[in-house]
Amino acid sequence: MAADQPPSDGHDFAAFQATREYDVSDAPAYAALASDLREHVDGDVRFDEYSQLLYATDGSIYKARPAGVVVPRDVDDVRAAVRVAVDHDVPILPRGTGSSLAGQAVGPGCVVLDLSKHLNDILAIDAEEKEARIQPGVVQDDLDAALAPHGLKFAPDPASSNRATVGGGIGNNSTGAHSVRYGITDAYTEELDVVLADGSLIHTREVVLDGEEWDEIVAKDDREAALYRTVRRLVEENADEIATRYPELKRCVSGYNLHKVVYEREDGERVINLSKLFVGAEGTLGVVVEATVSLVSKPADTALVLYCFHDLVDAMEAVPRALEFDVSAVELMDDEVFRLARGSSEFAEYAAPIPEEAAAALMLEFDSELHDEFEEAVARTDAHFVDGGNAFLSIPAYTDADQTNLWKLRKAAIPLLMSMDGDPKPYPFIEDATVPPEELAEYVRKFEEVLADHDTSAAYFAHAGSGTLHIRPILNLKEEQDVRTMQHIADAVTDLVLDHHGSFSGEHGDGLARTQFNPKMYGPQLWEAFKEVKSTFDPEWRLNPGKVVFRDENPTDMREHLRYGPAYQSVEPQTTLDFADDGGFAHLVELCNGCGTCRQTGSDTMCPTYRASKDEAETTRGRANLLRAAISGDLPREELYSERFQQEVLDLCIGCKGCQNDCPTGVDLAKLKAEVKHQYHEREGASLRERLFANVDRVAAAGSALAPVANAAAKLPGSGRLLERLGGIAADREPPTFAAESFETWFSRRGSHLAPEEADHRVLLFPDTYTNYVYPDAGRAAVRALEAAGVHVAVPFDAAPSGRASYSEGFLNLARERAEHNVEFFAPLVDDGWSLVFVEPSDVAMFQDEYADLLSGDAVARVGASSYGVLEFLDSYRLDESLPTRDVDASVAYHGHCNQKALNKDHHAAAVLDRVGYAVDALDSGCCGMAGSFGYEAEHYDLSRAIGEILFEQVDESDGDLVAASGASCRTQLGDRSGKSRPPHPVELVEKALVEVEDGSVDSAR
Repeated sequence: MAADQPPSDGHDFAAFQATREYDVSDAPAYAALASDLREHVDGDVRFDEYSQLLYATDGSIYKARPAGVVVPRDVDDVRAAVRVAVDHDVPILPRGTGSSLAGQAVGPGCVVLDLSKHLNDILAIDAEEKEARIQPGVVQDDLDAALAPHGLKFAPDPASSNRATVGGGIGNNSTGAHSVRYGITDAYTEELDVVLADGSLIHTREVVLDGEEWDEIVAKDDREAALYRTVRRLVEENADEIATRYPELKRCVSGYNLHKVVYEREDGERVINLSKLFVGAEGTLGVVVEATVSLVSKPADTALVLYCFHDLVDAMEAVPRALEFDVSAVELMDDEVFRLARGSSEFAEYAAPIPEEAAAALMLEFDSELHDEFEEAVARTDAHFVDGGNAFLSIPAYTDADQTNLWKLRKAAIPLLMSMDGDPKPYPFIEDATVPPEELAEYVRKFEEVLADHDTSAAYFAHAGSGTLHIRPILNLKEEQDVRTMQHIADAVTDLVLDHHGSFSGEHGDGLARTQFNPKMYGPQLWEAFKEVKSTFDPEWRLNPGKVVFRDENPTDMREHLRYGPAYQSVEPQTTLDFADDGGFAHLVELCNGCGTCRQTGSDTMCPTYRASKDEAETTRGRANLLRAAISGDLPREELYSERFQQEVLDLCIGCKGCQNDCPTGVDLAKLKAEVKHQYHEREGASLRERLFANVDRVAAAGSALAPVANAAAKLPGSGRLLERLGGIAADREPPTFAAESFETWFSRRGSHLAPEEADHRVLLFPDTYTNYVYPDAGRAAVRALEAAGVHVAVPFDAAPSGRASYSEGFLNLARERAEHNVEFFAPLVDDGWSLVFVEPSDVAMFQDEYADLLSGDAVARVGASSYGVLEFLDSYRLDESLPTRDVDASVAYHGHCNQKALNKDHHAAAVLDRVGYAVDALDSGCCGMAGSFGYEAEHYDLSRAIGEILFEQVDESDGDLVAASGASCRTQLGDRSGKSRPPHPVELVEKALVEVEDGSVDSAR
């Protein structure tokens, strides 16, 4: 993928990463270990405090600081790291994305092996045999994208597939919504390359028992022979207990897979395959470094139907019958999920079809491999569930768009629940217990009694067809009483699960949350067998200790290592921005639950720096973790204002605002960054470069006044290098060319060509800094396009700059001054019926969003509600269909601005371009990487270009004849490509479609 590669034009992004101060504060106790690791490992070795905190959490309720992190570059690095850790008697924890929900991916004092950054290649695809050979760090969606041209997919499909690695899925024995049809990961893991606890490497595959290969293996006197002999003996000696204790379920991922490691093949041969034992072992038996997985054909088409019920138990009672209709998925959502979705700006549209009286809904999927006619299949289920059952409404979805919306609603359940206000949260400690589907209704009734006994409630959702319900009791784990309640509920529910012939985990594994209950589930005989398995594979118990199995003298306790336990305290700082709607500064930070959505590699804006670097430190989660550490005492409070924290944590957030929308719980890092940068400036001062960028309007005004002299001076030989040396402005970045005639000057000379009384609307076109002084053409085009649409245009010459530049640089007092001026100036005008229209997306975003954080009062809301991007305005008020358009005969690759995407405004430009005649390819792109001043800063230039390469690749793959981008930064980044010209603003293309070329002074001005 492009994101894994250095910039193609020779810019040294690797050199940028090498400057990161990973090693400046090694804990003295680990100094010798770190030194030895650096001597033997080519990959990064990070033992500084920041790295420890970055890997201290995953997607669970747990936190445990590791000794350090190794980011291996290859298998030899993994083997070397394991050997060194063994020599130092330090535990080892292999890790992928770290989205685990049971605490598998955290461990105190461990050496974490981050396998996601470099060991992420798809090594081979054999479409004929339906197999793929991969490294463990491959993200599942990336694997499926590579398989799609072959009509194949990897069957397990966890909700986190857009960031979860397949290696992590193997460690966890992951599954997903389609396990009803396909089963879980152990069914598709055929062969593995595994590094054992002594650093040796073995290859696991099917071996015929007592065959020639078997005899050859066990004849040796080595670790591999001992593994095969021990596992076979334990399976055969415990055959009756295995048959009794393992539940007959499609999903059981608790304990070790002793029931699946020896089996009879279709040819009648009895085989042993240790691959099946490593699946679900959570890294406690070895480190998987390569896997051969089997694949399934991807159905050409699917359909969904959602059935609404007045009662949750009625929905549960319908599940067994649903399984009789050849469904490929049966999913559940309850009214708590619907309620939270309706209150979410991101998910409200997906919940819109669900009636408020629905207490629960079952979602059934049909695929074209099992059904020829979807309408007939839905008619049959309608007849049973609506006409003859307790469902009161059927909502079918046949189109891809409608199905996507329902799946987005279903997959939003966890993040929606974790975004609840306040400290009480629906926590995942018994959430994926699984029972036979026919026992679900009774199980839910009894579960409700357990919750009532402990004076709490829960939300219900997930994979009803497999008997797996995600039930999350709402507790405040910062309170000692609720921690005890968690333990009591877990005890009661595990008893209940056993009564219903179920498994304590059907999806998310054991980890720190459920390992302590495995003796209860499997009994003393199999528990001893588990311990013998562990001791044979890992004699010193160094691999991810305390997960799946534990030593009797050191039992795993689900109440230990809590991220928010009774001892947790945080400081609520005094802030300049208003965090009341966020529950406070600390609460906004703590909303990060570690799910890792910011590590996704596909669509959405978040998180552009991670996509370029593949580095945990550059995720929204990583920054939130370090902010939380600073306000809770894991870091000294003053660290928040250290130069290192500013440079390595905050300065690498580019303020795209993507996390505001894409983060499932709404962790707005751009807002948090602006606040902390402001406090830093107040305490420590600001650099000359920061002050220049914060006041870029004055710089641009001066440049325009002095053009063309200023432009010529910027192009003098050596001027770029001098500016970089003196001011930190990247010499390789093309400087802006200032316009000799500003947009305001042009408009004051031209005036309006449509009188107010002749117009359908009146707008004030805001003269943002870039449009005014650098690229007036976009402003002129906006005026003409608006007038062609029947709009009277005026330019507010007395407006202040929006404050975007000062806000982004952390100069909040200056941003507030400008916001106060503009709100006071514009409020009477919008009350008189004027609308505010903007060419530059980042400026309108200030009015629509950030002004409410800087100021209070009704006037702020009124001005914000009357503010529009120019194409948003044209789309919202609709162009007159009778307007003559020219035959444009062109297609456009359109890249939207990240601020627009964060506020769900990005679709308007594509809609208007389409309406005036262009064929539009709206790129599913993230941030361009320029991000205002960020791309001009010398130390960030290579990272900026690395982010840009992801966009460039999408542009190159598009069939568009033209490229258009609404943001000035985006056009700069795209234009700075070697040999490329800066693309137009989309309003310029709209103008060409609507307006015949004007004559006279207007033409000469252009």
